[in-house]
Amino acid sequence: MRATLRWAHSDLRTHRGEALFLVLATAGIVVSLLLATALFGYATNPWQRVFTQAHGAHVWLHTGSSADTGKLVELDEVVESVAGPYPTASTTLASRGTRASVELRGTPDRPAVDRPLLTSGHWLDPANPDGVVLESRLARALLAAPGDTLTLPGTDRTLTVLGIADSAEPRYRPGEQPGLVWAPPAAVRNQGGQVIGLRLTDPDDTDYAVQRAVTALGAGAVSEVSTWKQARAEAQGDNRLLGQVLGLFGLGALVAAGLAVHGAIGTRIRGHLRDISVLKAIGFTPGQVVRVFLLQHLAYALLGAVTAAALIEAVGSHIPGRLGDAVGVWQGLPGRSVALFVVPVGAVLFIGATTGLAAWRAGRVPPVPVPRPAAPLGGRLSGVARQALGLRLPPALVLGWHRAFTRRLRSLATVARLTLPLLLIVVAMSAWTTIDRFDSRPDRIGLPTALTVHADSALPDRDARTLLEGDPQVAAAYPGVEVAALVPGQTATIALRGLGTRQDPYPYALAEGRPARGRDEAVAGQGLLDLLDVKVGDWVRMTVGDQPQILHIVGRSIEPENAGRVISTSLDTLHENDPGLGPTLYELRLRPGAEPYEVADRLATAGHGRLDVHAVPNPADGLSPLRGVVVGLIAVLALIGLIELLTAIGGTVRESERDLLALKAIGLSPRQITTITVTSTACTALAAVVIGTALGTPLAQWLIDAQGRSSGIGAGIAQGPSAALLLLLGVAAVTGAAALAAVPASRAAHRRLADTLSAVA
Repeated sequence: MRATLRWAHSDLRTHRGEALFLVLATAGIVVSLLLATALFGYATNPWQRVFTQAHGAHVWLHTGSSADTGKLVELDEVVESVAGPYPTASTTLASRGTRASVELRGTPDRPAVDRPLLTSGHWLDPANPDGVVLESRLARALLAAPGDTLTLPGTDRTLTVLGIADSAEPRYRPGEQPGLVWAPPAAVRNQGGQVIGLRLTDPDDTDYAVQRAVTALGAGAVSEVSTWKQARAEAQGDNRLLGQVLGLFGLGALVAAGLAVHGAIGTRIRGHLRDISVLKAIGFTPGQVVRVFLLQHLAYALLGAVTAAALIEAVGSHIPGRLGDAVGVWQGLPGRSVALFVVPVGAVLFIGATTGLAAWRAGRVPPVPVPRPAAPLGGRLSGVARQALGLRLPPALVLGWHRAFTRRLRSLATVARLTLPLLLIVVAMSAWTTIDRFDSRPDRIGLPTALTVHADSALPDRDARTLLEGDPQVAAAYPGVEVAALVPGQTATIALRGLGTRQDPYPYALAEGRPARGRDEAVAGQGLLDLLDVKVGDWVRMTVGDQPQILHIVGRSIEPENAGRVISTSLDTLHENDPGLGPTLYELRLRPGAEPYEVADRLATAGHGRLDVHAVPNPADGLSPLRGVVVGLIAVLALIGLIELLTAIGGTVRESERDLLALKAIGLSPRQITTITVTSTACTALAAVVIGTALGTPLAQWLIDAQGRSSGIGAGIAQGPSAALLLLLGVAAVTGAAALAAVPASRAAHRRLADTLSAVA
């Protein structure tokens, strides 16, 4: 054991940098995997906790005021209990200069099904008819707290916030989902309908239960359907995406690190064949030799994994933004201790497995050194190399290129190990540039407009458009209407939009097909195509109330809203099919350089309370934590690549020692001998860069588009790094490899002849 420790200590002193990089890379990998675990738990648990504690409803049906909801009680084979019906009214609330579209829900008593969970304040008080309780996300948007007063623009009414509550229903999203406000029935004036919640006996049969409920009430009576599955997916949102990105890159980096360790040990064994033979000659068994390498690298991996787990446990919840929130919630979950143990142990065991495979070769080294046969530099010169020398190219460059690729199997393995981290870096750069595209070119990802304006019903369309287009920074105002429509089978609700006119069409971002120009033509999001199992070219039928709409899908648009469950046509088409549908909103395209919030303030002031202006939400706002994640992942991958480069350089320098005498004998100077090693390393790095870029770019596009399809946005959002950025990556990798190889190669080239003779003896 003492001799084993002395050998390990000597090897550590010789390879301090490599050991440090391995510890840091392992720590970065385990941090990534633990953060991914935390994000997955954070994405699912909060909503699930609220749903369970609130005894949440699985289905919510919005109906007309005259619908006979008592029929739903008769569906006792699928419906366990019912919440409501509650009268509802759509309106707008304002607080501290911020507005939000809301649904006032008349709730006489605190319900037993889908019971709101108070986080602050108290429940409704019959003695306060204007007191309300806000859903928590709506309260954050309005900057409201218990005791605050809310106004209803255009009226002299005010409401007082009594409490804030969490709900398992779909949460407030500006421009997409109105916020939920619980109020006394007397506060719900101008009742627009009613809502009823159903708790099902079998949640897995949600679609069947919805179909039965809609059939019982009549399709014309149901205006909107929402289910617990939609609410859960929306609650998970970008947190699940962050978890997937971290998990994917963490596992990829773990594989790259394992391969780097395998290559490092293999190279070290080839360089220490004589030392290993001496160890066996003095009594070391093959098992002891294997354990020397295995325990040494397991110690490095264990140190990195323990450091990562300690960092996450100690400071993880203090990370700014969503990652810190996720870790804070995850630390309170019951399965956290298991994950905190399993993830680091799994990473260490994987690295140990790759280490064991490489160390096994050390156990097979014979106790008597076998003389290595004399051979030309790197093997027999190839025809290409001889021709290059015949063309009087610098011998050092030719021999360096020859050394890099002569031993094909070993050279391919080195290139492959270096390619993997470079490939993942290209994928990470693609994720970064895709996020930048959301920020810099929102029109290319389905957001051609910056503001959505809802006009008062008393304001004529012509006057509203004149007022909006009169602002000097408004380039165009597209009239439109958005209504909830029931899909065929009446199992779900989608968004049906009519935007723009045939003379002034709305500029959709199309990923497939063509724009909707003719009558009854429409474009649809990926989420809608998947929901209905249709494709571009099909006809679809939906109902708005009791009015059918039959549209021909001629294109697929990129739809970042409503999980892509959107079908869009011109306002003219919707009005021709249903004369009762007129413009209720306006999408504003601003001039370059215009600030949306400044324009919104001017329009709200000019409208004198008749205009409700909202900024169009950009998915990039929720993806901002990915930027820091990408930077951290690139750093970890760069460390792994550095480990592999150091391994390749060490192997090249050791293998060149036996050729040193021959090279000096044919007249090469130490500088030329150094150039051979530097060129060999640079060629290896160049081959890895070319392969990593060639494979990484299409892989990144496929991964990003696959994520786009699964989220409903659709394929076509991926943006690869620019050619200049990829060139910069390649130049940095090749230049860095050459610079790292220069110092050890120069030292080897200036070694004394006596040292060289002892090395090759």
